[in-house]
Amino acid sequence: LFKAKRQIRMHTKAGFGVGQVFMWGGFPFRASEETGGTKETPGSRMVSSAKAAVPTVGDQAAAMQLSQCAKNLATSLAELRTASQKAHEACGPMEIDSALSTVQTLKNELQDAKMAAVEGQLKPLPGETLEKCAQDLGSTSKAVGSSMAQLLTCAAQGNEHYTGVAARETAQALKSLAQAARGVSASTGDPPAAHAMLDSARDVMEGSAVLIQEAKQALGAPGDADRQQRLAQVAKAVSHSLNNCVNCLPGQKDVDVALKSIGESSKKLLVESLPPSSKSFQEAQSELNQAAADLNQSAGEVVHATRGQSGELAAASGKFSEDFDEFLGAGIEMAGQAQTKEDQIQVIGNLKNISMASSKLLLAAKSLSVDPGAPNAKNLLAAAARAVTESINQLITLCTQQAPGQKECDNALRELETVKEMLENPNEPVSDLSYFDCIEGVMENSKVLGEAMAGISQNAKTGDLPAFGECVGVASKALCGLTEAAAQAAFLVGVSDPNSQAGQQGLVDPIQFARANQAIQMACQNLVDPASSPSQVLSAATIVAKHTSALCNACRIASSKTANPVAKRHFVQSAKEVANSTANLVKTIKALDGDFSEDNRNKCRVATAPLIEAVENLTAFASNPEFVSIPAQISAEGSHAQEPLLTSARTMLESSSWLIRTARSLAINPKDPSAWSVLAAHSHTVSEAIKSLITSIRDKAPGQRECDHSIDGINKCIRDIEQASLAAVSQNLAARDDISVEALQEQLTSVVQEIGHLIDPIATAARGEAAQLGHKVTQLASYFEPLVLAAVGLVSKLMSHQQQMTLLDQTKTLAESALQTLYAAKEGGGNPKASHTHDAITEAAQLMKEAVDDLMVTLNEAASEVGMVANMVDSIAEAMSKLDEGTPPETKASFVDYQTTVVKYSKAIAVTAQEMMTKAVTNPEELGGLASQMTTDYGHLAFQGRMAAATAEPEEIGLQIRARVQELGHGCIFLVQKGGALQVCPTDSYTKRELIECARAVSEKVSLVLSALQAGNKGTQACITAASAVSGIIADLDTTIMFATAGTLHAENNESFADHRENILKTAKALVEDTKLLVSGAASSQEQLAQAAHSSASTITQLAEVVKLGAASLGSDDPETQVVLINAIKDVAKALSDLIGATKGAASKPADDPSMYQLKGAAKVMVTNVTSLLKTVKAVEDEATRGTRALEATIEYIKQEVVFPGESIRMTKGITMATAKAVAAGNSCRQKDVIATANLSRKAVADMLTACKQASFHLEVSEEVRARALRYGTECTLGYLALLEHVLAILQKPTPELKQPLAALSKRVASAVTELIQAAEAMKGTEWVDPEDPTVIAETELLGAAASIEAAAKKLEQLKPRAKPKQADETLDFEEQILEAAKSIAAATSALVKSASAAQRELVAQGKVGAIPANAADDGQWSQGLISAARMVAAATSSLCEAANASVQGHASEEKLISSAKQVAASTAQLLVACKVKADQDSEAMRRLQAAGNAVKRASDNLVRAAQKAAFGKADDDDVVVKTKFVGGIAQIIAAQEEMLKKERELEEQQYKFLPTELREDEG
Repeated sequence: LFKAKRQIRMHTKAGFGVGQVFMWGGFPFRASEETGGTKETPGSRMVSSAKAAVPTVGDQAAAMQLSQCAKNLATSLAELRTASQKAHEACGPMEIDSALSTVQTLKNELQDAKMAAVEGQLKPLPGETLEKCAQDLGSTSKAVGSSMAQLLTCAAQGNEHYTGVAARETAQALKSLAQAARGVSASTGDPPAAHAMLDSARDVMEGSAVLIQEAKQALGAPGDADRQQRLAQVAKAVSHSLNNCVNCLPGQKDVDVALKSIGESSKKLLVESLPPSSKSFQEAQSELNQAAADLNQSAGEVVHATRGQSGELAAASGKFSEDFDEFLGAGIEMAGQAQTKEDQIQVIGNLKNISMASSKLLLAAKSLSVDPGAPNAKNLLAAAARAVTESINQLITLCTQQAPGQKECDNALRELETVKEMLENPNEPVSDLSYFDCIEGVMENSKVLGEAMAGISQNAKTGDLPAFGECVGVASKALCGLTEAAAQAAFLVGVSDPNSQAGQQGLVDPIQFARANQAIQMACQNLVDPASSPSQVLSAATIVAKHTSALCNACRIASSKTANPVAKRHFVQSAKEVANSTANLVKTIKALDGDFSEDNRNKCRVATAPLIEAVENLTAFASNPEFVSIPAQISAEGSHAQEPLLTSARTMLESSSWLIRTARSLAINPKDPSAWSVLAAHSHTVSEAIKSLITSIRDKAPGQRECDHSIDGINKCIRDIEQASLAAVSQNLAARDDISVEALQEQLTSVVQEIGHLIDPIATAARGEAAQLGHKVTQLASYFEPLVLAAVGLVSKLMSHQQQMTLLDQTKTLAESALQTLYAAKEGGGNPKASHTHDAITEAAQLMKEAVDDLMVTLNEAASEVGMVANMVDSIAEAMSKLDEGTPPETKASFVDYQTTVVKYSKAIAVTAQEMMTKAVTNPEELGGLASQMTTDYGHLAFQGRMAAATAEPEEIGLQIRARVQELGHGCIFLVQKGGALQVCPTDSYTKRELIECARAVSEKVSLVLSALQAGNKGTQACITAASAVSGIIADLDTTIMFATAGTLHAENNESFADHRENILKTAKALVEDTKLLVSGAASSQEQLAQAAHSSASTITQLAEVVKLGAASLGSDDPETQVVLINAIKDVAKALSDLIGATKGAASKPADDPSMYQLKGAAKVMVTNVTSLLKTVKAVEDEATRGTRALEATIEYIKQEVVFPGESIRMTKGITMATAKAVAAGNSCRQKDVIATANLSRKAVADMLTACKQASFHLEVSEEVRARALRYGTECTLGYLALLEHVLAILQKPTPELKQPLAALSKRVASAVTELIQAAEAMKGTEWVDPEDPTVIAETELLGAAASIEAAAKKLEQLKPRAKPKQADETLDFEEQILEAAKSIAAATSALVKSASAAQRELVAQGKVGAIPANAADDGQWSQGLISAARMVAAATSSLCEAANASVQGHASEEKLISSAKQVAASTAQLLVACKVKADQDSEAMRRLQAAGNAVKRASDNLVRAAQKAAFGKADDDDVVVKTKFVGGIAQIIAAQEEMLKKERELEEQQYKFLPTELREDEG
């Protein structure tokens, strides 16, 4: 935490922007840039560390302050990130100029330092030492090299954004380099060395300035080869200056001198002939053995010196070069003793291998001394030392002629001496073995060693020295394997200690790349070695293939993970270079395997060079600090835990060495009894050491001890929860007075969140990362004591007993699920091979997640009720921070999929914001729940937005999406905060206004997110638009077919079809090209897909227009041919619509995705239909063939449609008619009949295949009926297809014999139709009805009318007019109900009349009523009654409508409405009687009609009663209000009397009019 604080303070003072590199834990980081690793920036790391520490702080005040500070820091970092992004957008293009200015400044500073050094005034700064500055300069030189490599790559690709980033990184790295160079110069006591260091550093600055300037110019012309060459030359010059600068470090020149001395000595091996030896064979052999021992010892001293001072390495490298010169002389002397030329060549070849291995050893030592913290540097040095030993052993084995078994013993002793270094300080992994692989390796090698030791003893006794030597070699290999496994196990034990710091995985594993590089180089050496046998060549080829394949796979994974487009392309390009070089090498190896000639071997040697160069370049690029992992740091406790393993391994090696020395003497003198007793003692010691090693490895299994301690701790917490539950039940739980409820709630929430964050890491560690298991379980267990304390404290302050028990139960459930997870994790132990435990681990982790979710829901609900929103703000800020940090998880879907999800959550947030605006005014206490929902939605939105940004193209769209989602996060935070404030003070109008403004801002930012998504989805949107346009074209073509069928499709001018033929053909060919672009667009960018979709839609529009004009030019006297032509273009349009849909679904999907196969199928159909159109166009004017062509097109159409047999169930009337037409056309062979048949067939089959899609797959349809329907639907379609194909064959060769099968084919169709009808009947059951059946329509309309009348009646009955002045304009409230009832009855009338007509036709069909009636009076009377009843219903309905209308307008009374309703009921009953006269009284249809009629009658009666009641109540309740003022009252009374007299006179006049004429008085 404090380390992070220092880093943040330093970089905040300096000011850092997006993409700026700063150091963290010895590795550079970039602010707000996805570097492709999973490392966090110091700020984010500090926030996460602080949050994790909060629950473990005992001081409540300090814990609360730390928690609040962490939240404030997280919010400030998010705001800083957003501001830096905006600053970068504004200042991005100036980055290169800024970097150039920085480098010039550094150059001037170094010049000033040089002047101070000359004057003797250059002093080291506080804290600077020679060793520290030297290490800083060495590590910084690598950072400078990697940033310059990235600068070159970015400039070559023309990427201005990342070129600016790389230039800034280079400038920052050069700043650190200049500071380190000044420190070295000021700290050294050698003035010439200080001056040389400053001069070389200034040269680096000058070259870097030129390089950045050249990169800036190269951006303007990315493809300019001259500029690229110039850039590469400048880069080489800078690299040379950088090497010179590093070589100025103390001790480096001495290593260079040693390397140069080895190179000069090795030139002796290049002479064509060696001088004859002047010594005897025994003398030469003795000198060679002694020189080999000295050189092997010197190699060990070089390895040891790298851990000391720089002077020690200088002395060790000087001694090593001297010993190498002596060894080389002895080796050449031995080569002179060779009897044949072949033997001499083998000796010289081995000496060359030793020379190369020695040079690599010194280079590895030099590299480690410069940068001791470099990943895998120690392992590379140890491997180089072992390579020296192995090459020495090979030469000794070849050259010496000692007694059998002696040289094997000497070789074994040298090997054991070399591997001792592994056990010195195992703080790095020495192999890829897991802990359980180490256990297996120790067991296997111990078994092999036991057998070899027994063989050594036995063969020494019997004198079988060749077998003795073989057993010594086997024992040596087993001991080396034991040592390697022990060292790796010790490293894993140390790392797994909870006090150690586990490393973090980077984008790539540089150790893997370095090992692969070394293995490939060794294999290539074996390939070109003249002494290699065919089996060795094949083995080397296998090694090359294995490691190059692994490298290419690692590049592929790294390319998919990194968000840096420059790195992405570089990894891909490097993988291609490695793969191509490997392919070329394999070709030469095959040729060499066939003929081991010198020419083939030279070709193989030439082919290895490009591969080695490509692998080295890739390894150098992968070692970029941006990509590498953070190494683990083993604590003192971890080192102490390693000791039992290391002690046992050292004892084993020491005793084994003495055992081999003793066995060596026994091989010469097997009769020495004292030697045998010594051998037995050493053998026993070795056995005991191995037993101790195995026991230690088993006892120290990572994570087991921690799991046991954690299980004990959680069990204790569960007991504490149970005690608290008992106290709560008995109401004896003492309340905590030292802390508030809010603080306890926040503590508990924080602990539960941290526990939730650990679930997945524990499950992952338990399944396959044993070294991480101890860390994670210890961290998990540390949270449960604070969890219980906070939970019990919160429960003690709750008033509701139910809430108390719920919280305690959920806390206990979480503890128990954690306990179960720990048991499963202990069982798994991090062993990837223990697959039987993995399911239990996954299940326990899932249960624990559910427990965490349940508890969090309870806490969030409780917090939101009292306006506590701090945790919500924290969750939103955390989701925002994840948008920019690390590599997103591997994307498993396309941009379209992520876009859909982001849109869903964005709209949900907008809806919640609107609801918060409403609730702020009406119900503020509900704001907490809405804020919680917004927090959850934004968490999902941020994750999906991160994935959408990772898959968006181009990269700028992804950056825009991230920026918009982050801005939305800020808006959500402000809105949630205002919601919490308003809950605390619901009457604060100012807070309400602020909340409304925040909600509006959130809505605006949601629209910005949606627009950013839209910009990244041009292709998909274009496909949707194009599909819509094509659908419109298809609908237009359907309309044109209707006009053509009706004979009204005319040409506007006197045109012929020939005038349009060429235009149709040309446009169709253009459509084919557009189709190709559309298919390829699915795998291209969204921009290309959009262009292809737009172009195809435009072309199909043009094609449809020209085809319609061509069809019109054929004339309306030939409608069938017109339909054939329009059907052809319609097929093309349908195929294009399907193709556009398939393209949209396959966009951005991998090549093996199922949607890609659908796309290929749709493209094939499209090409087939365009071809069919072209054939139709060419044949349309040929009367002899156009019918045949129409039939061919129909057959092709049916074949395409029959792919979906599950949809071929519908009414079969069309198929029956089409079958008859087809048989007739086959018999007549007339083209006109054939065209009509083709058109009718197309429609009939299309109707059958598309009408009832849901029928066969309805939920209530049984599997048996479904299978039957599918079977006969397919049989019907295939049978009809066979019939058409036979008709086509008859047209091509009309013979009586061919016409005979027509009847059989038509019967096949008829049989299938019959079975299909039966299946449909079985499918529909009793609840299915024909929606076009007049009886069903009548029933529906009558029931609807009944419901409407019933509703109106209830409304009328409930109406209670209030007392009010007569003059008031009163309207009925149930007017709409009355009108609706009138409309419903009118619809029922129409249905009843139709039903009557249908009933009459049914009776005619049944014979109850004759078509020409025998008893005209009887049937006529029935018909007249039916018609009369129908007319009465119509008249009554019309009357009801008029009454309702008049009543609504106030012109009619309730009496007229009542009368009309009664008339409707009476006429409806009469119509039903008329329908039942001759119908079947027990039929289902008549029962339904009767029920509906009764419902109408009841509803009408209810309406009558309600209206009567309303009228009566109205009469009772009508009051006349007389004004209280005297004058006004008198006037009112006079007006009323006047109105009464008028009404009486009108009544008398009306009565007089109705009197008979004879009773009237004369007018006179």
